[in-house]
This record gives sequence, C-alpha cells and structure tokens, in this order.
Amino acid sequence: MRAVITVIGKDNVGILHKVSGVCSSYKANVLEVTQSVLQDMFAMIMMVDISELESDFAKLSDSLTELGKELGLSIHTMHEDIFNAMHRI
Repeated sequence: MRAVITVIGKDNVGILHKVSGVCSSYKANVLEVTQSVLQDMFAMIMMVDISELESDFAKLSDSLTELGKELGLSIHTMHEDIFNAMHRI
C-alpha cells in the first residue's frame, strides 16, 4: 500500500528533512520524491510505502497536517487508492 503526500508553501531550510522524519517515525518508507522551488514557493510530492506502518494511516496524516501548521505549509496525505479514484476519468 502506498500514499501520496503533497507539500506546498514558502520555501525554508529543512522541509524535506522534517516531512521525511515524520514518515520515518511511523515506518512509512519514502519511495519517490519530486520537489521544486519557484521563486520563494516550495512544492513537493512524495510517494511513500505505508504497508509497514506502526500506527494507523489517520495518525500519520494528522501528524503531517500538524507539522504543516507548525511550518506554515499545506501538507496533505492521501491513500493511493483515493488518489487514483479521484484522478480516474
């Protein structure tokens, strides 16, 4: 099972480190990352493997949302099945 994490906001040092740290603490393995900085705006999409989570998915999502609030970022975590269903024509 996989999840998609999106991060958008003002660029700052350590965003990738902090987001991946939360993932690591829940045993969510980062599979792929793409990120861009456009002027002073940071945008990142991460694909993470959640098959070995040590907690339920909602707790991971809540922790990442809370991190986003602390850092002034928008962080959304979505199960891959939901993501695929939303983007199917």
